[in-house]
Amino acid sequence: MTAYSLMFLAIVLIGTTAGQLLFKAASVRADGSGVAGHWRSLMTDGFIWIAIVIYIVEFFVWMAFLSLVPLWQGVMVACADIVLVMIGGRIFFAEEITASRVLAISLIAAGVLLVGLGGSA
Repeated sequence: MTAYSLMFLAIVLIGTTAGQLLFKAASVRADGSGVAGHWRSLMTDGFIWIAIVIYIVEFFVWMAFLSLVPLWQGVMVACADIVLVMIGGRIFFAEEITASRVLAISLIAAGVLLVGLGGSA
């Protein structure tokens, strides 16, 4: 992978992780009563709009990244966002990192690695 593609990958991973964490933060902060009130509260929260903008920008960066690397390689390395979101959830929302979650993410990573190794031949 070139330095250029690595730069795009870093932006994608940071953007995806930040977007997910901002969506969670907006949801936690929403204080409207009932479903409609909750959604109204979400729509007026700045975090949700920042997350949406990040996702729009990240979409175009992802397209640029995929234009530089094979699809199997792009998907393989981008799966790191699962780990980053879990770590961010722990840091910012005190979510538990349980043994079953670590096992599940390890199995996903192993599967992705097997697919990736199969594509490098």
